[in-house]
Amino acid sequence: MMSGKKAFVLRLDPGKLKAVEKWAADEFRSTNGQIEYLLDQALRKAGRWKPADHSPPAGEKK
Repeated sequence: MMSGKKAFVLRLDPGKLKAVEKWAADEFRSTNGQIEYLLDQALRKAGRWKPADHSPPAGEKK
């Protein structure tokens, strides 16, 4: 089953990854979901991305 998402390698220093993993666990998300959520928020704030519909981005709690 293909989800329409593209996979790529992301290199993070161990301390930063540990912080993201902890944050994700605190918000009941996967690490990948947390990174995607943070990226979505940053793109919206910068005015660089507007979703086509009004559904929450991947990983965002309703």
